Amino acid sequence: MPLTWLILLILAIAFAGYVLGRRRALNSAGGDRRVLHSLPSYYGAIVAMWAVVPAAGVLIIWLLVQPYIVNSSVLSTLPDTMVAEGSSFSLVMSDVRRVADGLDVAVSTGAMSREAAASLSTEDTDVRETLGDMGVALGSAVSAEVLGAAQAYRAMNATGALMMAVVVLLITLGGAGFALSRSHAEFRARNAVERGVLALLIAAASLAVLTTIGIVFALLFNTIEFFKLYPAADFFFGTNWAPSFSGRGGASDLGILPLLWGTFYISLIALLVAVPIGLFAAIYLSEYASPRLRSIAKPLIEILAGIPTIVYGLFALLTVGPLLVTMFGKDTLGWMSGGTAVMTAGLVMGIMLIPFVSSLSDDIINAVPQAMRDGSYGLGATQSETIRHVILPAALPGIVGAILLAASRAIGETMIVVLGAGAAARLSLNPFEAMTTITAKIVSQLTGDADFASPEALVAFALGMTLFVLTLGLNVFALYIVRKYREQYD
Repeated sequence: MPLTWLILLILAIAFAGYVLGRRRALNSAGGDRRVLHSLPSYYGAIVAMWAVVPAAGVLIIWLLVQPYIVNSSVLSTLPDTMVAEGSSFSLVMSDVRRVADGLDVAVSTGAMSREAAASLSTEDTDVRETLGDMGVALGSAVSAEVLGAAQAYRAMNATGALMMAVVVLLITLGGAGFALSRSHAEFRARNAVERGVLALLIAAASLAVLTTIGIVFALLFNTIEFFKLYPAADFFFGTNWAPSFSGRGGASDLGILPLLWGTFYISLIALLVAVPIGLFAAIYLSEYASPRLRSIAKPLIEILAGIPTIVYGLFALLTVGPLLVTMFGKDTLGWMSGGTAVMTAGLVMGIMLIPFVSSLSDDIINAVPQAMRDGSYGLGATQSETIRHVILPAALPGIVGAILLAASRAIGETMIVVLGAGAAARLSLNPFEAMTTITAKIVSQLTGDADFASPEALVAFALGMTLFVLTLGLNVFALYIVRKYREQYD
């Protein structure tokens, strides 16, 4: 049964349960709503909830678990000799899925019966030519093992889908029937619905935490696999980044220090641009600008945060880079040989970070109690003296938190670096040279046809784990400072 039809059946049963639950509760009260403990709609809602929520939970878990079980079962039938040098079981499994999808297309379009798809062999040339005319990927390179695995893959998925539909529908009917049996006048339906809604809200609130935990474990397991293949000391303290993928010869140098340096160098230039401009803009908007001007200027500044980063990257590549070459290139000072450089990416990234600093700093400055301003003015201080000696010191913890949040945003930026800074991994103090960052190399290491089990591919997870720890530390530190500030003035 298609998944869409299964979901529609669950919803139809839930709707029928709502109507029957409401009607049964009214009938038990003799049609008098005043006899019921709760409104009639609550009796229908509890039946619908019991029909949908358990079935939806089982459906989601089944959809997540079934692919792992099917893949593991199919892989166990494949011999180890099928994995050629430079390949892996994941690549073989992708061929199995491709052939299985082709067989599904043939069956769904009527070009082949289910029995023929299940018994197809590599010698069935007539059927294979028919599939080839349809554009189904089942060429001569498909081995008998892959074809057999594809047929087993189709059969297991079909069996799993049928079992899922039966189990989910039984749970739906069982839940609706159980709730329907309790739909009588004395049942506290409103309390049950509110407890159910509370459980759903808790589950929604827990989703972000569970997602973070899932990301951490996904990175952690692959990082551990990487360090089994590559020494951790060479990774964390190596000064050379020169990956050599399988089949291209040579050993790989995967030292992270050049990438860390490029990441921090570009982020530092971005903060040198964003912090003064954003902080001065926040001071002006909060202390000097009229309410009308503030209502116009602040949204305009915050528009910068809504521009896609790829647009900033194109701006760096097509506008800022050539402009810097004109100013610092060979024809003038001779400092810059190309448009892709640390300075190019840093300037554009700084422009992107301005609203992060200005908006947060503006809110923090406005949170300083007016009594502190009035006390300063009462002692004879001018407005500029009040800002320098009273407001900014009081708002300093929050401003530092805003800067740290902007720094974590800069460290995780990718597209501006890819298009504006280049791809050279080097340790240099020259801001007019091309460099790269951790995020850019994560993209490059996972792009292409490298063996996913090789150090050159798994290093992307080690880079991601390092970046995750850095940004998480900055965010935690920033939130600690901001919360301490807020507690001070609440």
